[in-house]
Amino acid sequence: MPAQRVLMVIDMQNGVFEAPRINRENCTTRINQLIHAADKVIFIQHTESGLEQGTAAFDLLPELSRPSDALYVTKTACDAFYRTDLEDVLNRHQINEFVVCGCATDYCVDATIKNGASRGYAMTVALDAHTTANRPAALAEVLIEHYNDVWRNFTIPGNTLRVKTTADILADW
Repeated sequence: MPAQRVLMVIDMQNGVFEAPRINRENCTTRINQLIHAADKVIFIQHTESGLEQGTAAFDLLPELSRPSDALYVTKTACDAFYRTDLEDVLNRHQINEFVVCGCATDYCVDATIKNGASRGYAMTVALDAHTTANRPAALAEVLIEHYNDVWRNFTIPGNTLRVKTTADILADW
């Protein structure tokens, strides 16, 4: 049986996008392409003051597709593994490999990728399906390219972190 095509979508929520994020339309279009091709989708949603569960701010962006069998994990830290049931969800569904995309490249996406890689999960980053905001030290475009480069060259013996375009991921699937 071929491996499941699993997609993890991080923090693509209304309240997160109250601060301007770069290339929202292109990013959500690519994420939807991945959602439609995936066998299983895991939505990671952040909660904190202003992003409380059950509020419009906590909800996923309206333009994102939501498969009826999608899985949902709520987090309170940048890292989606930190004090959440994410690892239990992955184990229960026998998932050890997945594609990662979402918001914010330099915080939640990065922290989750690094923790997941250290736990032995095989991950592929959709290099053109994650976004962030301009920061005081760097523009969003620079941060996105910087983190794609960091992940491409991330050293973790016994595990490979891949960084590919959405088109290449879809072709592989």
